[in-house]
Amino acid sequence: MPKLKTHKGTAKRIKVTSTGKLTRRRAFGAHLLAKKSKSRKRAINTTAVVSGGVAKNVKRALGV
Repeated sequence: MPKLKTHKGTAKRIKVTSTGKLTRRRAFGAHLLAKKSKSRKRAINTTAVVSGGVAKNVKRALGV
């Protein structure tokens, strides 16, 4: 069976850490920021770890 191609859209959005975890940006931080509180914007600005069930599919898409 041939190798799977890397899904480039996923590769641009998700990074693999040195321990093998997957990090991603949080949603709702691109526009309409005036109505959001400072604490909410600060929370949005942090990176999140991809959860276990989804991580399996994402790793397959990345070829990891």
